[in-house]
Amino acid sequence: MSESKEQFYQSLSEQLTALLEGETNWLTNLSQFSAFLNMQLEDINWVGFYLSQPDSDLLLGPFQGNVACVRIPLGKGVCGTAAQKQKTLVVEDVDQFDGHIACDARSRSEVVCPLVIDGKLWGVLDIDSPSLNRFDQQDADGLENLMKILIDATEWSR
Repeated sequence: MSESKEQFYQSLSEQLTALLEGETNWLTNLSQFSAFLNMQLEDINWVGFYLSQPDSDLLLGPFQGNVACVRIPLGKGVCGTAAQKQKTLVVEDVDQFDGHIACDARSRSEVVCPLVIDGKLWGVLDIDSPSLNRFDQQDADGLENLMKILIDATEWSR
């Protein structure tokens, strides 16, 4: 990537705003968002959403990549922990994360951003990479900004 990460994520923000313009359906927008990130991010092997269920596990939502774990308990693995804490987690080496759930043995690093609307957890965005140390705080910040664009463009009713 010849441009800085800040410039890269700024460009993605502009592209995402245009992509989502005129569409407010949450399922459609989550699907488009996953496909968009899969096309734009290098060195990843899975990107998608796990959606919160009332008083239950996270359930697999729109994604790009190999088949995945269908349910993840709150507080378990990187996704369940990020959901429970409602905090973005960057994991440089998934083998060092206590309780990591290996849905794809090729994944070596991960970033998970909670999807929180009006204080309510809707789920998490999960991105995996086959490389160690693929994600850093700049990625987390850039992805959180992209999530804000998604949230603002979408009508969140099920």
